[in-house]
Formats: sequence, C-alpha cells, structure tokens
Amino acid sequence: MAAWLDLSVPVVTGMPVYPGDPAVEVSPALTVARDGVNVLRLHLGSQSGTHVDAPYHVDDGWPRLDELPLERFGGPAVVADVRGLPARAPITPGLLAPALDRLRPRPGSLLVLATGWSAHWGTDDYLAHPWLTPESAEALVAAGVRTVAVDALSVDPTPEPGDTAADFGLPAHRVLCGAGGVIAENLTNLEQVVDLPDLELFLFPLRLPGSDGAPVRAVARAL
Repeated sequence: MAAWLDLSVPVVTGMPVYPGDPAVEVSPALTVARDGVNVLRLHLGSQSGTHVDAPYHVDDGWPRLDELPLERFGGPAVVADVRGLPARAPITPGLLAPALDRLRPRPGSLLVLATGWSAHWGTDDYLAHPWLTPESAEALVAAGVRTVAVDALSVDPTPEPGDTAADFGLPAHRVLCGAGGVIAENLTNLEQVVDLPDLELFLFPLRLPGSDGAPVRAVARAL
C-alpha cells in the first residue's frame, strides 16, 4: 500500500512570511456557540506558507496560475539531496548531478530540492538558506523539469535586512518561470522522502484566477 506523506507547514497566525509579504492571521469569524457553525477568517498573502509561484509572480507578461496545465502541480518526482550545505551556499549543477542523471530520461518529472533548511523554520536563520544558481536552474530546464519544490523560503537568495528582492533579481525564478514552470516553496519534512526511489508529489493550489501563486497542501506518495 502506498504511503501518503504531508510536506506542508501549518497555516497559523504569525507564521513566517517572505520579507514584506502580508502577515498571516487566522481567527474565528463564526462560532457554534454564537452562530451555530464554526467558520474561520483568513488573512494571508498568495505566497504564504507552503505555496507555488506561477510565472506571473516575476513577470507581468508570463502565465498566471490558472493558465498553467494541471500536470505542473503533480506527478512523478526525483529528490535532490543537498542537505548539509552552509548558510547562503549556492546549489551548483555539480551538486544536482545525481538528480539530473535520473531526470533526463524522465522529462516532465518534478524535482524535490531537499536542503534541510526547514529545520530553521520560525527562526532568523531560515532566511539564510542555500539557493539555486541560474546555471543549475538552466540545467533543470534542459533536463525537462518544469516544477521545482524546495524546503526553504525561496530558490533564490532571500534578501538580508535592508535589501529587497529587486536587489537580487531573482535569477533562478526567471529561468524556471521563463520556461513556463512553477516553483513550490516552504515545504517541510523532506527527510521522509530523500531515500525513496519512487515518489509522486502533489502541489495543487487554490483556484485563484489571475494569481501570481497560491498556498498548497504539498503531499507526497511513496510508491
């Protein structure tokens, strides 16, 4: 029997967000005691928690979330285990070589990028994650990858205090999204999947027309 594994962070008030993004607030809107039913009120950004980026996230002329084919959000996956890198280390094509060898015969597979950085979730160190070089992003696109999921805040370096995303230019985002791909960020518990030889990953987002992205319930299935 296949095992189902939850790779999503909980959506809660005050959870970490990308610098400058809307804060997350979850509170009761209706209660059984007062209104006869329980309903939550949610305030959050489209990039909150475990989420996907559509190409429109980084370029007004690129596809929006609802314009992407559903196969971008689920299917066979290959894990690249790059755990153990130091803070703000680049993830080079050489580090991805074993995963690339598995991906080339399987175009369209999703890549799961396991950095181990989810261990720092909720701390300042979470912003100092390893990042994907543009050359690595180009190698993934050449191997047929159109979906990359990572257990970190971004595939690009996260700005340090005083900097903005514009200062970095988001080059890995632009390579992947420029190929019509999507990026899933803030996954967790990837230690559950790094040793699995056969894996499916599902990242289906909320259906938000015209959106740059949306929260997802990231789930893996071990075959």
